[in-house]
Amino acid sequence: MVSVHSQLGKRMLICDGAMGTMLQQAGLTAGETTELWNFSHPEVLTQIHTAYAQAGADILTANTFGANGIKLEDKTYSVPEIIAQGIRLAKQVATPLGKWTALDIGPTGRLLEPMGDLSFYDAYHAFTEAAKAGEKAGADLILIETMSDTLEMKAALLACKESTNLPVFATMTCDEKGKLLTGGDIPAAVVLLESLHADAIGFNCGLGPKQMIDFLPTLREYTDLPILIQPNAGLPQVENGKTVFCVGPEEFAQDAESLWEGGAWVLGGCCGTTPKHIRALVRQMQEKAPKPLPVHNRTIVSSYSHTVTFGGRAQLIGERINPTGKKRLQKALHEEDIDYILREGIAQQDAGADILDVNVGLPDIDEPRLLTKAVQSLQSVTDLPLQIDTSDPLAMEQALRIYNGKPLLNSVNGKQEVMDAVFPLVKKYGCTVIALTLDEGGIPDTAEGRLAIAKKIVREAEKYGIPKKDIIVDTLAMTISAVQGAAQVTLKALRMAQQMGLHTSLGVSNISFGLPHRERVTAAFFTMAMQAGLSAAIINPKSAAVMDAWRSFNALMCYDKNCVQYIAYYKDLPKAGTPKPAAPVSAASGNALSAAAGGAPLQSCAAISPSPAPKKSPAAQPNQKSELYRAVAKGLQDSARIAAAESLKTTAPLDVIQNELIPALDEVGSGYESGKLFLPQLLMSADAATAAFDVIRSSLQAQGKGDTKKGTIVLATVLGDIHDIGKNIVKVLLENYGYEVIDLGRDVDPQVVVDAVKKHHAPLCGLSALMTTTVVNMEKTITRLQKECPWCKVMIGGAVLTQEYADKIHADNYSKDAMGAVRYAATIFD
Repeated sequence: MVSVHSQLGKRMLICDGAMGTMLQQAGLTAGETTELWNFSHPEVLTQIHTAYAQAGADILTANTFGANGIKLEDKTYSVPEIIAQGIRLAKQVATPLGKWTALDIGPTGRLLEPMGDLSFYDAYHAFTEAAKAGEKAGADLILIETMSDTLEMKAALLACKESTNLPVFATMTCDEKGKLLTGGDIPAAVVLLESLHADAIGFNCGLGPKQMIDFLPTLREYTDLPILIQPNAGLPQVENGKTVFCVGPEEFAQDAESLWEGGAWVLGGCCGTTPKHIRALVRQMQEKAPKPLPVHNRTIVSSYSHTVTFGGRAQLIGERINPTGKKRLQKALHEEDIDYILREGIAQQDAGADILDVNVGLPDIDEPRLLTKAVQSLQSVTDLPLQIDTSDPLAMEQALRIYNGKPLLNSVNGKQEVMDAVFPLVKKYGCTVIALTLDEGGIPDTAEGRLAIAKKIVREAEKYGIPKKDIIVDTLAMTISAVQGAAQVTLKALRMAQQMGLHTSLGVSNISFGLPHRERVTAAFFTMAMQAGLSAAIINPKSAAVMDAWRSFNALMCYDKNCVQYIAYYKDLPKAGTPKPAAPVSAASGNALSAAAGGAPLQSCAAISPSPAPKKSPAAQPNQKSELYRAVAKGLQDSARIAAAESLKTTAPLDVIQNELIPALDEVGSGYESGKLFLPQLLMSADAATAAFDVIRSSLQAQGKGDTKKGTIVLATVLGDIHDIGKNIVKVLLENYGYEVIDLGRDVDPQVVVDAVKKHHAPLCGLSALMTTTVVNMEKTITRLQKECPWCKVMIGGAVLTQEYADKIHADNYSKDAMGAVRYAATIFD
């Protein structure tokens, strides 16, 4: 049988539809483990697979979505046994008909560190066990689906790629705005999936086909991989106590044609779709040929939430997290003062950096462990992409492995030994790499010599399948205090590299080493380098002279449309005096203008799109805000503890809570609700507030006073649903706002919820559901609560819920996110 990979692009491929809702129709009850039906009701699984095969599906998905060691609580059968049985049932239908069988891998249901308590490696090992079992059982491909966290997707993708030889299709789940649960956008998710060598990528679940149509242009803009889309049959509704979906087979198929028009190569269905939906889809696609794939040649790096594209104005790489010549940072690294590192990162982001360099290399330091810790910690408080800066291959791999996004790696050079060590990692983790133009012979004195090394590096990279677009050449700025002509050599080499079609970078400040008033020389050289086409500069973004040069150049070269960013920064600056603190500066506009060596052709500023505003770090605050306020807003736990203790010296504990902690949390919450901040920053701020609360609580106890709670709230994930990520996030925030939370956990029977509300006489209960098959139990729980606990208000939330559904089941409130729950609680208790 031919591989599914070989058929991509030759014809439209059709996946099957929903499994969970089909099993529910067959009698699956709330609370049952779906995967155990492989043993208890094999005939039902065979009937479902047969129905989809007869409808024309090319790929039959095994009933293994939740089969991993983290998610499965019933130990009657092992994970490999469950997967083997699921694959067997699908293959016995698929193989005789010439169809493929897919191992289905879903999320663990838990958040990964640092947002949650599940380690990256625990998730990786769980997915590895599932992937190996699937391949051994005879799966033809792996489908990783319904992932809402790019880091969990990375763990799953690496596990599948490293432990099997099967093709891997990978799909994420997002909201109608294209945002993942953890804050990532479509470009960031796509860049990550492509960098890790998925064979097809896309989206499934959460939304209907009409909503997913809008995602296709962005998907096509950022990837040249095959696209897979598996929408729901609309959003779930409850009719007569049953979950139903509003999009019928014909409407589903008609909408799917727009997905095909947008470039999808593989189509299928998720929740609510049936064999009838797939039959209509097959009929709609039978005369359709896949659209040609676009060809992209852009150099991109990413964090979990957004991308940075090289080309156009120079990208700024903040250099301050590098211990060379920085005694205070060296001290922090030896003491593992992570808060100091985080403050440096936040300050550089606020000053305008696009990317943060992270280097912790010092003698007598466990660099692999500390670099990994620094990378994880920085990604919890800033959404900027990181440049992982190390020459230690072990530290390099460990940091690349847990990095959430497509990183920039610093660096490789022309030494064969270095290329042999670094390029396998660049290929494996799909990163972009800085290439230093030096080799065994040292740094050439001529531009031609440096370019020759650049060519050698590119040729060697090609042997590993690393494209030229993922190499950024550093032509090495050497101090002019030693060799005055060094700057001219560097600039000439930079122009030559650009003419080869390579992006370039420089450690700009090296040029002025040993000179008085270094910033003046650095700023002048920076301007010359930008004029020569520099793509990225490793600089100190807190340097006024350097940033003045950068803003001025962008205005002159029309990267700053109508000088908007320049005016915004300088309009209130006094004519004489100290420059004001760094203000927002524009982030990359990508391909707005190609700065050619020796001077780019001028264009009308009005013809160039404005650069988007920079990514600001969490809740940068005016100077009048207290140290505690700032520490909580920035998510700095150690600083919050220290600041809380200081505040308590002059302020009563309850006043500290009311006037410093709560306003800081409100500020971050508002940023989260508006989309300016993301889940990692929200949770880190909550953790910082918890650290401060612990100090305040100790002070109250020392004074013989107990905690003052605003009120009691009962939380639960409804019967049959084992996903509690959303509930846990709500719990963290509510506790930080001073509420006592009774957390009943997941898969909670309605009567258990009622009993807890009665016991604590709770005025508010929060219910969560993620699975479409369990939303009916939310209605049952609410009905029972309203009958037995009429004083208790009920708020609901979850990915599959809507305000319309909340109204239908008589919930008192629908909260789209965790901050919505906090806002509603305030109306009940305050």
